[in-house]
This record gives sequence, structure tokens and C-alpha cells, in this order.
Amino acid sequence: MEDNVFSYRECDNLINAVPHSLQGRSRAGARNLMSITAIEAAAKDERLLRIARRSLGDGAVAFRATLFDKSARANWLVVWHQDTALPLESRNDLAEWGPWSMKAGILYARAPAWALSRVLALRISLDASTNKNGPLRVIPGSHLGGVLSGDEIHELARAREKVDALVPRGEVLAMRPLLIHSSSKSLSNEPRRVLHIEYADTLDLGPGLRLAIA
Repeated sequence: MEDNVFSYRECDNLINAVPHSLQGRSRAGARNLMSITAIEAAAKDERLLRIARRSLGDGAVAFRATLFDKSARANWLVVWHQDTALPLESRNDLAEWGPWSMKAGILYARAPAWALSRVLALRISLDASTNKNGPLRVIPGSHLGGVLSGDEIHELARAREKVDALVPRGEVLAMRPLLIHSSSKSLSNEPRRVLHIEYADTLDLGPGLRLAIA
């Protein structure tokens, strides 16, 4: 976790950069935000790139941004899971990719572990995350086990230590997509908004495998 990366004013500006029409489009918030100028600028901010480069190298590039907005109005439970879908510019017939889906005009596929290991998510806490407003919960070290089945995830969640990620406003949490994580429903009227930006070591993962900007 990186302390005091964004000021409160910068957090407010990022919240206001996402139109309310987009924020209400899904229960979780707003997806595919890289087309918004202020969000793209934040993703390319040197403070975030410096964090991403530590794990991904000098070629680290942002490709996807999502605003998660948990509040009394939109309050949901997220079960233990891994993030395994990546946006791609074109479909392929490789057995290790898929199933495929379209989300808001973007092509997505379940990705193999080798591709997901080249991705890092940086989560900007736009509000303070507390033990009352449904914080992110993680199982430390679980990203090292590769892509797991639902039963394997359930078993690990039953047996392993869990940690609540209580992140003050303006701080940034880095996580790998294969880290097993969840969140409970909020018990507070205070919102928990997170700008989740994903980076890869390159957009070109291999022949015919280019990440889409989403």
C-alpha cells in the first residue's frame, strides 16, 4: 500500500470526472473508463506508473479502468473470487483463452495464468475504506496458485488467513488479478468508491493477443 498518493481534492476530481449516467449503469459502478480524459490522465500519472513499474518493468502501461461504488444505495456482497477476464482487441482460437463475452462493446476472455501474471491492478481509494463500509478482503499469497476452480477457491477461503484492506482516502493498494478476494455488504452510510486501474507489462501479450483499452 502506498501512502498519501492522491490529495482529497484529486479524489473529488476523479469522482466528478465519471458522469452520473455511467455510475448508475451497473450495480457495481462504472466500467470501461479509459476513454474519459481525466481517468486516462490519472492512469498515466507518474506516481502510479512508478508503482506499476516496480512490478512490471519500464514498459508498464494502463489498459483498463473501473470505478467501484459501494454505498447505501448500491450495496452488494462479493464472494471469494479471482479476476480472470481480460479485454482483447480480437478473438483467437487458442484453447487456453475463453470462454468469451462482450461487455459494453469490449471483447473479453478468461485468460491463462501466464497472461494474468503480467497484470497489476492499482486501486485508488477515493473514500476511506473502513471495517464498516464493506472493505476489500484478501487471502495473502493466494495469487501464487494460478487460476483456480470455484471449489479450490472455496477451500482456500475456508482454510487460509484473511486480511481486511483498510485503506485511507488518497492511498493506493496494489494487487494481482489472481489474488483471491471478496467484500461484504456495507454496514455504513459512508460510500466506498475505488478507482481500479489495471496495468500490463505490454499491450502485446503475443501473436494475435493485444489487450484492448477499456
